[in-house]
Amino acid sequence: MLDAQPDDELEMRDAAMFELFYSSGLRLAELVSLDLSMGREMLEGEVRVTGKRGKTRIVPVGDKARKAIAHWLQQRTAIAAADELALFVSRNGNRLGCRQVELRLARWAQKAGVGVHVHPHMLRHSFASHVLQSSGDLRAVQDMLGHASISATQIYTHLDFQHLAKVYDQAHPRAKVK
Repeated sequence: MLDAQPDDELEMRDAAMFELFYSSGLRLAELVSLDLSMGREMLEGEVRVTGKRGKTRIVPVGDKARKAIAHWLQQRTAIAAADELALFVSRNGNRLGCRQVELRLARWAQKAGVGVHVHPHMLRHSFASHVLQSSGDLRAVQDMLGHASISATQIYTHLDFQHLAKVYDQAHPRAKVK
């Protein structure tokens, strides 16, 4: 996602946030609620988040996200307020808010020449779509996203028809021509 090496602390923070969004499929509110102690947990490859309706789940954290978070943790102390518990902090050292993250992502996408307005939910959607396309496991994606209903997962994850036909051909007993 972010191939170039970030230049300063805030770019490292943004790289870590955006890699984590894409790697783990977090909701925006879940991301901004992460604390420093969770950042250290992420370096081990997973993080526990509390989502909608107070439901807690454990989500994976991929290699690129772990590396970006490790770089951010090294720089965080330079800008974080001494008593700030937030993993992701603003220029003034306090916890980032949802709107700040939205604006940072939009600026990053514009700077990268993406050409469309990019918002945090797009990264969550991309996470879900890519994991689903690779695995075909709708139930696992549902768990990772923290959806109470499988229909919520089906609504915004796209399975192309070729993939559905392949799954059908492999799984359905009457699909095989004899």
